[in-house]
Amino acid sequence: MTRRQNNDQWSGGIAAHPARPKKFRVQKYAGKVFASIFRISDYLPKGQTTNAEYYSSLVVQLRDTLKEKRRGKFTKGILFLHNNAPAHRALATQKKLAFLGFQFLEHSPYSPDLAPSHYHLFPGLKKQLKGRHFSSDAEVIAAAETWLDGQLSDFFLSGLQKFEQRAKKCIELRGEYVE
Repeated sequence: MTRRQNNDQWSGGIAAHPARPKKFRVQKYAGKVFASIFRISDYLPKGQTTNAEYYSSLVVQLRDTLKEKRRGKFTKGILFLHNNAPAHRALATQKKLAFLGFQFLEHSPYSPDLAPSHYHLFPGLKKQLKGRHFSSDAEVIAAAETWLDGQLSDFFLSGLQKFEQRAKKCIELRGEYVE
C-alpha cells in the first residue's frame, strides 16, 4: 500500500485536510476569588498568595471569633482540620496552632474526600453560582456570602456528620479514595 493510499484509508477514502481553527469570541473574565471560610470569611487580596504568615493570621482571627461567639466552649479545646496545602503544613503555621491551643487533626495525603469544603460546601455554592456572570470580584463575593448566610445551621452540622461517615469509610478502606 502506498503512503497516499494509507492516508486516504485513514481519512475515509478522502484525503484529509486540516480544518482552520475556529476563533471564539473572548469575553471579559473577572478573575478568581480565593476565600477562606471558617464560618467567617476572608478574601485574599488580588496578587497575594496564601503563605504561612497569611494563613496564621486567619487562624488568629478564627480564634478571636470563636472566643467571642462561643464563650465557655473555647476552654474545651478546638480540633482543627485543614488539608495538606503548603501554608497549612508550614512550621510557622503548626507553631501558631500549638501556641493558640488548637489540636490539629492530620489530613490524609491526597484525600479531597475528607475535606468538608470539597464534598459539602463548594458543590452547593457552585450550583448556586453556575451560569451567572459577574462583572467584578465584589459581585462574586456578595453572591457567595448571600448563599452562605442563607444556609441554616443544620447545613453546617450535616457537613460535619458527613465528615464522620467519610472518615470511618476511609479507615475501613485503609486510606483509599472514598468516592
